[in-house]
Parts: sequence; structure tokens; C-alpha cells
Amino acid sequence: MDFGNILIHFLESTGLASLTLKQAAMIGVSFILLYLAIVKEFEPLLLVPIAFGMLLANLPEVGLMKPPVVEVVEDASGKLVPVTVEYGGLLYYLYQGVKLGIYPPLIFLGIGAMTDFGPLIANPKSILLGAAAQLGIFITFIGATLLGFTGPEAASIGIIGGADGPTALYLTSKLAPHLLGPIAVAAYSYMALVPIIQPPIMRALTTKEERSVVMEQLRPVSKREKIIFPIMVTVIVALLLPSAASLVGMLMFGNLLRECLVADRLSKTAQNELLNIITIFLGTTVGATASAENFLTPRTLGIIALGLIAFAGGTAGGVIFGKIMYKLSGGKINPLIGSAGVSAVPMAARVSQKVAQEENPGNFILMHAMGPNVAGVIGSAIAAGLLLNYFGG
Repeated sequence: MDFGNILIHFLESTGLASLTLKQAAMIGVSFILLYLAIVKEFEPLLLVPIAFGMLLANLPEVGLMKPPVVEVVEDASGKLVPVTVEYGGLLYYLYQGVKLGIYPPLIFLGIGAMTDFGPLIANPKSILLGAAAQLGIFITFIGATLLGFTGPEAASIGIIGGADGPTALYLTSKLAPHLLGPIAVAAYSYMALVPIIQPPIMRALTTKEERSVVMEQLRPVSKREKIIFPIMVTVIVALLLPSAASLVGMLMFGNLLRECLVADRLSKTAQNELLNIITIFLGTTVGATASAENFLTPRTLGIIALGLIAFAGGTAGGVIFGKIMYKLSGGKINPLIGSAGVSAVPMAARVSQKVAQEENPGNFILMHAMGPNVAGVIGSAIAAGLLLNYFGG
């Protein structure tokens, strides 16, 4: 037996023989994302599953995202029926939760159960900052349209500006499912990189005096208000914009479980076990969509660039409107809280707090920033509903 031929045959049967330069590049990108998540601790709960899913998708011959092979055959009665000849990969089936729009509302359920809407209820003006931070969505929508994307594609790209991964996935699955991969990776990557992307924009648009503003303590919010709020928001949004009811309804349902105090087991499950499981499935399969052949194309890289513009535009829109409120209030509102309107809860609010404390170590605007932050979640879901209502109808 020729040992040399055996060795050559073995090497040809491994993934090394079919590894392409593009696959190697994407594996390198997954390593960078893992480094940022594990060493730099940039949103590891999101970035670790995404990066590892990207790694799995680009290892040759693994086939975890491979679709099933289906053939149409004739049964005993002469009727043509589809028969699965070969089953698909594990991640292909888990990905159906993204593709069918199942995971995003469930993520919203968990977010609602984790989030205190008290700061928004105590300061309703925060809604304006959350709305202003959606500016990036519509600026990028216009830009994507001018670059040749269709209306539904441009809407799906623009929603990245809301910095809300589940909303971006939900809208894209309805309007432009063929763009789910790049939009999902862009949306979640930018969410994870909020601490890097936002501060330079915030500092560039504000003065030291504005960043140093100390805001008055928010008024206490009663338990009755906290229970009524999610119920009323659900009714109003569902009546005015039914297409947003899936996201907003699950967000408010989760919050009601939290605030009603009679469903603690359900609330804890929604914000812990259920949310963790869905995050693992969603993050891993989102990362697995970033295969080399689909991702390293001019069109995909253009979507990534437009997503960054959308995110930066949303941050800038919130801060600029915060400056307007600073002027109108006679200097009582710190414009940095406007950046939290991009919806990445609670990370964007923490970034607002961090930048404010760099100027004034005794300043504490976190709870004030949570108002626009929560309003941004609702605002991005409503923006998605508006776009879905127009292009999906």
C-alpha cells in the first residue's frame, strides 16, 4: 500500500483542501468578533453566538446551514408529492425561527419583562427623543433608494438605524428575506459596538457645558401607572398600526408580566430562560448567514456601510433634538440622553451615562436616558410597522 497516496487521499478529503481565500477571510473576521466579545467584553451575549455562528458557516464541508434536498416523486395514486431525500443542517432548521419572524417577537417579550418603563412614564417628553433618534432610518431609506435598492430593500436596510436587531430581522423577513444575512449581521454588530460608535458622535455634537448638565430627579411612578401603561400602549398601537402589533404587543405583554406582580414565574422565565435560549438560537443562526459566498460581495458591503450611516444618523438625530430641548428648557436637559433613543436597551443609556460622567464624575443621568431608550424600542417597532404597512400591503 502506497503511504503517500493514502496521505494525499486523506488531505483531499479534509476541509483544508476546499478552503477558499474568502472563507479564510470570514473565519478571520469571526476571530476578531470573538476577541472583541471575550477580551474587550463588547456585548458578549450577542457577539459570542454571532461570531461562532459565522465561524461554523465558513468552515468548509461542515454544511450546518445546508438546506434539505427535496425531490418531487409520483406516489402510488399517480399524484406528485415532494419527498425529502436529504435533510438540511442543524442551523438551517434553527434559522427558520428568524426567517418566519418567530424569534424577534419572543426577544421583545423578554426585553419587556426586563425593562422598567418608569422613566418614560415619569417623563413623557422622552418619547420625542426616541422619535428623533429614528431619523437615521428614514435618511438611510432615502439613500438606499437613490443607490438602486428597491423600496422594500431600502426599508429593511434603513431599519438598522433603530439599533434594534429583532426589529430589523422582523421587518427584513417580511419585506426582503434575501437580505436577511447582511442586515442581521450589520444590525447586531452595530448594537454590540455601541460603546465605540456613539461617544465620538455625542462629543462632536455637544459642548462641555451641555454634557455637564445635572438633571433633576424623576418623579416616582405608581404601580397602577406601570400596569395601565403596557395595556393602553398595546391597544392604541394595535388599533392605529396593526402591522406593529406583533412586536409592540409582545414587548408590552412582557412588561405587564413584570409589573402586575401576580405572574412572577412567567416574568422570570421570559427575562431569563426563554430570552437566553432564543438569544442563542438567533445569534448563532444570524452569524451563520454570513457565509463567504453571500457576504463578501459589493452589494453586501454596501448594506454594511449604509447600516453604519443609519446608526450614526439615529444617534445624531437624538442628540440634536436633545440640544433643542436643552435650549427650550433653559439648560435643564442634558442632550446626551438623546443618543439613548436609538433603542439598544440598556447599553445606549449606559453610554450616555459614561460620557456624562467623563465631564462631571458626580453626574447621574442613567435613569433619564432610560426614558428615550425605552421610547426608542417602541419607536423603532412603530417605524417598522409603518414601513411594513406601506411596502408589505
